[in-house]
Amino acid sequence: MTSESLNWSAQLQVAPQSSSTKRLQGDKITLPQSALEALLAAAPLVSVRNGTTRPYTSAFDPFNRHSFAAEIHARDAFADRQQQLPHPLTFRLVNPQTGRVVYAGIREFSAEEGEIGLSPMLHEALGIYTDSTTTTRSNTPGLDVDMSDADSRKLTTVTVHHRTVPKGTYVKLRPLEAGYDPEDWKSLLERYLRDNFTTLTTGEVLTVKAGRNEKFRFLVDKIGPEGDAICVVDTDLEVDIEPMNEEQARETLNRRLAKAKTAPGTAEGSSTGGTIFLDQDTQGRVLPGEYVDFEFKQWDKKADIEVVTNTDEERDVDLFVTPFSSHLRARPRLDEHVFADFTGRPSKRLKLSHTNVNIEEAEYINIAIHAWKPEEASTENSEAIPFTLKISQASSTEETTPNVSPSAELNPDEVICKNCKQHVPKRSLALHEAFCYRNNVSCPKCHSVFLKNSDAWKTHWHCPHDDASGSGEHSRAKHDALIHPSSTIQCPACNDFEAFNVSVLAQHRTSDCPAKEILCQFCHLIVPQQGPDDPSFTDAEVLMSGMTPHEYADGARTTECHICSRIVRLRGMKVHMRLHDRERIGRSAPRLCSNEICGRTIKAGDEARVNKEQLGLCNDCFGPLYITQHDPEGKALRRRVERRLLQQLMSGCGKSWCHNAEWCRTGHKNGTGEDRVVTTKNALPLIKPVLEALAKGETGGLKFCVDEAAQSRKAMAEMVAAEDVYELAWCVKALEEEHNDLGKARSWLNDRAPKVGEVAT
Repeated sequence: MTSESLNWSAQLQVAPQSSSTKRLQGDKITLPQSALEALLAAAPLVSVRNGTTRPYTSAFDPFNRHSFAAEIHARDAFADRQQQLPHPLTFRLVNPQTGRVVYAGIREFSAEEGEIGLSPMLHEALGIYTDSTTTTRSNTPGLDVDMSDADSRKLTTVTVHHRTVPKGTYVKLRPLEAGYDPEDWKSLLERYLRDNFTTLTTGEVLTVKAGRNEKFRFLVDKIGPEGDAICVVDTDLEVDIEPMNEEQARETLNRRLAKAKTAPGTAEGSSTGGTIFLDQDTQGRVLPGEYVDFEFKQWDKKADIEVVTNTDEERDVDLFVTPFSSHLRARPRLDEHVFADFTGRPSKRLKLSHTNVNIEEAEYINIAIHAWKPEEASTENSEAIPFTLKISQASSTEETTPNVSPSAELNPDEVICKNCKQHVPKRSLALHEAFCYRNNVSCPKCHSVFLKNSDAWKTHWHCPHDDASGSGEHSRAKHDALIHPSSTIQCPACNDFEAFNVSVLAQHRTSDCPAKEILCQFCHLIVPQQGPDDPSFTDAEVLMSGMTPHEYADGARTTECHICSRIVRLRGMKVHMRLHDRERIGRSAPRLCSNEICGRTIKAGDEARVNKEQLGLCNDCFGPLYITQHDPEGKALRRRVERRLLQQLMSGCGKSWCHNAEWCRTGHKNGTGEDRVVTTKNALPLIKPVLEALAKGETGGLKFCVDEAAQSRKAMAEMVAAEDVYELAWCVKALEEEHNDLGKARSWLNDRAPKVGEVAT
């Protein structure tokens, strides 16, 4: 379909910046619903049959006169041709005020009538800038809300044309700054183009976000086929990146060499990190602005642990900890962590309680050591900071406040110096105070003691907004930049949240940030925890479910319960299985056949008849004993039992699989290899106790020969029951239901049988 096939254009006002427009990335726009209707009306008729014979109506039945008439009407109306929009939809945007032109792709038709939503990149490409520079802090707790009227801003009108652009085969990008390392931006650029762009326009600037608030800016210098724009969807695109000039190329090479010189693991670089163990001192070093990542995998999950790191007195490093679980996948960073200590002290300490929900669900614990670096500081001539990291098991009653230890008891011959608060012997108090007041000074706020002429005292500071304190310009600048920044910090992942310090931002990125990556328990993919169509964290159903919005939406899919075959939602399967679990635990054990050789159970509903008439035998074992004779006292039945036992002892059953060695001649021969001859005189004394027990109503002790399947089932059931997990009756029932398949029987037991000692709660 050519660009002339679909003629549509409109003049729309640019929508003001909001949370919905901030989600737009790359060249994406939003149009109103009326634009979709106008595009469909202007779309040309195209063939949709392609020679196939599929019906036009979904419920077409040639033997139903009503559906047949509907099919005939549909064929007459469509005549094998329907209106169809091209894919993908691409548009040409023109700003009449500046004359700038850019091409864009559609995100969705959800804008207000008469408005068009533009991504920040399109704002810049068209030369559209907002007049107001006031920062909105409505998402940041504890701050005033910007009360400026957004409607008072002057709105810009742009002209939108539908234009179909050719599939791209080649694009040449030029970095706008020196020093871009292909290892840094190559994978980022590939993902950025795939997720956020439909078209590329000659002369536009691509801004690719990277970690640590870095951005890579590229100019679209040349495209193929030649023209104003190309489409980058469903095409093989060759990307060529060249520096702007020789100076940039030289600078890029120098930076790559410098980076290789200070790469992790080198003599001048940071440590490589790795796995650490309990009560083991780990030595390392970290360059300013970089991270060293460690993993802690083995510890007692029922005990608290303590993480401690130390450096020298003049420098400090930051300690960040994030448990790794299905809902916490990212490594700890300055703006994304769960636990942190980034104060100005050289010693950092974090105590992690085993009752913390993040620790309980953790597969292992990620630890990052970071050295803070001011944004304006140069990376050249930076020395790595040595540190020591140790993890130990902490007592649950141990004091959790860092660097606070109980003061030693005062001896009778000691006093406390009023200036430095140290213990001093009474005999030397005068000499100590003379020296102390002359050389030391105590801070009136924190009572820390410094030498009067030391740099630490000269640069000692206290924050006017909180209780933080420290010494040195570095620690003061670090505290102001992280805790009291000059402007709000925007979440780099979702662009919807603005925080007044890094702690609030980190809490947002590890909790309710829509872009936080999780391992979905239903689709088993690493996905953002909230998509554009998912419910929000404020929905009552999401809060009550304990799931993320993505999991709640994904859990709406249904599946069949493997126990009862009912159709159940995925998110309701746990509750459904708990109902089966209560039903399983409350079940009464099945009754076994009184024949000790038999591996069958009494069918439900037959217990009364079996107790009264069949001596507790199953139908298969009682069958050879059954006659129609009236026998209210059971004398004739006992005579038939006697004859059957005599036949087994004297003649045997003749079955090669029989293992009834005690009561069958054939079973004895199969088991021992010796033939045993039993006369009537010797057999009757053996049978007499069994008959006397039957006369008293006792049904135990019967051992009739059975078929091979029943005998094998009883042997396997006894083997499974010996594990002392399930009772013998349940083991027999499982094997009976699964036709002696041991693997399936174990699954049956796990789903339907109560375990030994298990009680319903």
